[in-house]
Amino acid sequence: MLRIAIQSKGRLFEETMELLQEAGIKLNNKKRTLLVPVKGFDVEILFLRDDDIPQAVATGVADVGIVGENEFVEKKEGSLITKRLGFSKCRLSLAIPKDIDYIDVNWFHNKTIATSYPHILKKFLADNSIESEIHVISGSVEIAPSIGLADAIFDIVSSGSTLVSNRLKEVAVVMQSEALLIANNDLSQDKKQILDELIFRIESVQFAEGKKYILLNAPNEKVEDIISLLPGMKSPTVMPLAESGWSSIHSVISEKQFWDIIGKLKALGAEGILVIPIEKMIL
Repeated sequence: MLRIAIQSKGRLFEETMELLQEAGIKLNNKKRTLLVPVKGFDVEILFLRDDDIPQAVATGVADVGIVGENEFVEKKEGSLITKRLGFSKCRLSLAIPKDIDYIDVNWFHNKTIATSYPHILKKFLADNSIESEIHVISGSVEIAPSIGLADAIFDIVSSGSTLVSNRLKEVAVVMQSEALLIANNDLSQDKKQILDELIFRIESVQFAEGKKYILLNAPNEKVEDIISLLPGMKSPTVMPLAESGWSSIHSVISEKQFWDIIGKLKALGAEGILVIPIEKMIL
């Protein structure tokens, strides 16, 4: 059985659970405990604090984990990135009180910076030849300047609303972060096969995101023009209708292209246009 470590709460937890459920990984019991088995798939879920996941995977307490890139880089544990998942995106940034004039990163020289990510910050400061005092705290980093604990902060930023509410401004982005699927270096062959199946399921869900399945009827003389608008997964499917001179065309389009393409299809004489959401896509 493959043991997957995931964050026990927060935005990453919610997005991870949504992805796993879409991939057919459903928990056995409604009351969540530390370790929960899964129905119909040889995996179990281990709920941990986000900053404990890299070590748990590296030491084999868990076989794989879904964790923020920020925690993975900060902890520097020996495990493998098997897939970038593309959600829970944020950035690690330096922020200072909003009423301070700022020119460049040299402002941080001889300043005190509060953070929960000292290793990432230390490397950034060294790379920029800046000497600063790093004050390590866990949680509520954003209040450090207002209570006189630090001159600035180095923390996760997503929407930036937390900075605004604490009268701070973001002045330097140090790294971008997203959810990662990481794995222990010494998985057995059986567990590697389960991991491959897990990745296959995840990719099937993600490939379908933002895609629509479109069906339409069109006069035969317009089929080639319509096909040029519909790339499909390889090429659109074209089938003759019972009515002479007409064909049915099936394809896949992205959500971003949807309204622009629909207008062009109607202009070419397409009728009976049906658009269907796609849950999974196997390439």
